[in-house]
Amino acid sequence: MARHGIRGIPIAKSLRYKPSGLRPLGLRNHLERDFVALEPNIKWVTDITQIRTAEGWLFLCVVIDLYSKLVIGWSMGATQQRQLVLDAITAALGQRDDHRQAVILHSDRGTQFTSHEVQQFLKDQNLISSMSAVGHCGDNAACEGFFGMLKRERVRRRRYRTRSEARSDVFDYIERFHNHRIRRRLEAEEQRLSALFKPSV
Repeated sequence: MARHGIRGIPIAKSLRYKPSGLRPLGLRNHLERDFVALEPNIKWVTDITQIRTAEGWLFLCVVIDLYSKLVIGWSMGATQQRQLVLDAITAALGQRDDHRQAVILHSDRGTQFTSHEVQQFLKDQNLISSMSAVGHCGDNAACEGFFGMLKRERVRRRRYRTRSEARSDVFDYIERFHNHRIRRRLEAEEQRLSALFKPSV
């Protein structure tokens, strides 16, 4: 690679501070690092990351379905407040066909997720809140993996002058690249299984 002037993109380590709250009474870790979902809308994970711009930070909250790995809900804003989380979850709910079926929503213990407002909203929407204990960041590996790809494949290749510019680029990555790539993979897998189980003539 060096001979041809090709270099890899290093994974930059960034410090991220997100206030942590107490896990509400009665809540537990329903996921227990079992990231396998056999059908859609059974297990969702959510988290927040930050993106640097010349105007200041842009915060991104996503909801990912562990069955497909699609980003089914997302929101962006200049602050990491509760509304950021509520908007992302509301967008994800729009992708769910049967609202009577309970869905596990796993998050860390950021104060946005532990807040009474968010917890009450989850109950009202038949979402089962799941949270890790302190120091169990691996329980949200699906979100961390997506954030790593986003920054490696797009964000660290750019210098955003404004939050609006960053917002447009992140939207493009999620909807026109990441989710499109996932859907093509799912379609190919569906075609492969269909051909495999097609009855012989």
